[in-house]
Amino acid sequence: MMRNATPLKPRERTRRTAAEINLWKRRRQLWVSALEPASLFHRLFDHLPGVHFFAKDKDGRLMFASRGLLDRYQMRNDSDFIGRTDFDLNPDTMAQAYVDDDRRVLAGQTRLIERIELWWDRQGMPDWFLVTKLPLIDKRGRIQGVMGTLRRPDEAERRLPVFQTVAQAVEIIRHDFARPLRVEEVACSCGQSLRQLQRHFQSAFGISPQEFLIRTRVLAAARLLEQTALSAGEIAAQCGFVDPSSFAQHFRKRIGLSPAAYRQRA
Repeated sequence: MMRNATPLKPRERTRRTAAEINLWKRRRQLWVSALEPASLFHRLFDHLPGVHFFAKDKDGRLMFASRGLLDRYQMRNDSDFIGRTDFDLNPDTMAQAYVDDDRRVLAGQTRLIERIELWWDRQGMPDWFLVTKLPLIDKRGRIQGVMGTLRRPDEAERRLPVFQTVAQAVEIIRHDFARPLRVEEVACSCGQSLRQLQRHFQSAFGISPQEFLIRTRVLAAARLLEQTALSAGEIAAQCGFVDPSSFAQHFRKRIGLSPAAYRQRA
């Protein structure tokens, strides 16, 4: 016969004076200041599957990044990463959105907690991530940078209403962007009106489904420019653009360079 299990309880703690607490806070400051920056707590994120960590100074220069984030940008170590900005690593329009968020955090106007944000997966296709950004504070209480995490939502989170309203549409666009796909067709396949789908995309991502489709095509084209010798016309056809002229126009607007200039820089 089994005895009733006794629940474990924390031990009783003695109350400490304010002076004692302040003493330990000073000791903590000394302890942290003596640590090697490369061995700080951010290294824990290297061992948390699907969770990426980053920290930037107040000028937007990247100071720390977890291993998973380095892998996502195909970088060997933080020597490839340190000191770079979002504009060094991302298409201009996406980088600008990240920088705008950072400015609000640096100004003390907001803290972003688990917000849905458009990123891309290992194949270079746009997908959603949950992003958290908090200010980094110095010893005088001044904001000196931004730290954050991003992660893929788990299966339970993907069943939340905000995901369900756009999940099917995102998958259709991700898989069928290369053909002459119309957003009205996507909305119909999802059992929504065009207006409903536009409203849901705006709520989830801050952009329209039309813009999501174009960005998906542009990002796919950028990968082909980097990794193949295909002509602009061939890439335009493979990525769903109506012609090379339309491809060049959309690419320049969102990347900030012509396809030819992008390939040369890459």
